[in-house]
Amino acid sequence: MHDIRLIRDNPDAFDASLARRGVAPVAAALVALDERRRALITEAQIGQARRNEASKAIGAAKGKGDHAAAEALMAEVGALKARLPAIEAEEKLLGEELNAALAIIPNQPLADVPDGKDENDNALVHERGAFPAFTFEPREHDLIGPALGMDFDTGVALAGARFTLLRGPIAVLYRALGQFMLTTLTRDHGYEQVVPPLLVRDEAMFGTGQLPKFADDLFKTTDGRWLIPTAEVSLTNIVREQILSEGELPLRFAALTPCFRSEAGAAGRDTRGFIRQHQFDKVEMVSIVTPDQSEVEHERMTACAEAILTALDLRFRRMKLCTGDMGFSAGRTYDLEVWLPGQQRYREISSCSTCTDFQARRMNARYRPDGEKATRFVHTLNGSGLAVGRTLVAVMENYQQADGGIVIPDALTRYMHGMNRLEPKA
Repeated sequence: MHDIRLIRDNPDAFDASLARRGVAPVAAALVALDERRRALITEAQIGQARRNEASKAIGAAKGKGDHAAAEALMAEVGALKARLPAIEAEEKLLGEELNAALAIIPNQPLADVPDGKDENDNALVHERGAFPAFTFEPREHDLIGPALGMDFDTGVALAGARFTLLRGPIAVLYRALGQFMLTTLTRDHGYEQVVPPLLVRDEAMFGTGQLPKFADDLFKTTDGRWLIPTAEVSLTNIVREQILSEGELPLRFAALTPCFRSEAGAAGRDTRGFIRQHQFDKVEMVSIVTPDQSEVEHERMTACAEAILTALDLRFRRMKLCTGDMGFSAGRTYDLEVWLPGQQRYREISSCSTCTDFQARRMNARYRPDGEKATRFVHTLNGSGLAVGRTLVAVMENYQQADGGIVIPDALTRYMHGMNRLEPKA
């Protein structure tokens, strides 16, 4: 959410910033709408003051026996009483129109974000890890998976397209990955473990930017709640409508939850396999920090996600997303992409974003600096640490064996009930 006062003070800079994201100029229209609203506020204040003044003058006129003056004043007060509710109603409508217009405008990109239209314009930051070596032609996970208990057919029969059933040892591996990620983040990196609601209200979805613009990408229940598309929604809204002390920050939360997405914007993409599902599990990191901490926190959070990939001995790279590929609420995003030898390409496995004060304004989440009376908006950050299903795919393809089995990475053995290999069914 944007501050109309800042737009009013520097409309050209606001339009120039959003032009980098392909947004047409909007500042003039927003400012004009705000000026109409403010004029009505002023008119209402003047009218209220005059009504009070005239009401007092009625008694004085009657006391002097000036009935004509009293009648004129009563007529004026009556007219003001009739007019003021209309002014207030119009001002309220204009305020709602202004807020609705502001609510669908994305966050401004930070200065170092590369300009571009799509993923082809993203910038490589670094690459880590070694490419796996094979003595055979590596296969994609959807070819390996069925013999290991990855049951695409039953998933579709139960729930439709983009649902998969995992059975037996591969289900153990899936859950082991999630527990390993969550344990690593809480034990080694200081995140507080949270079990959040999976169903949230409109206000929570609005706070993190999913509503109103992306309702079609979400699942809604019959009682008006929303299934979370990521635990970012629940975790970030922990501080909604709060004023924190500076000493409470930073706050760092982590959760392993199911996530639900309609994938309305991804029709036809990744229809095979386990890459893009309507239901999946993800470990999410959220940080709530002061503005001066957010740059360092973004690097720290991304490094935490990278540490998990390094522990799993997976080849990956960090990409800085261009303006055309960033999410709605992000000011800057790093994507981590893991190497999939079966596909012979990198695939996204984590996104880590700083949202500056964009979400905080939507949630009214503030803090009070030490020694000050005034409050400021916090900065919020979120990142995947990691997407469990995509990490399972990466482990399957990178640790596959010639016979179709999978060797378990050393980092996961303590979570695998003694198993160090998944054997394919004949």
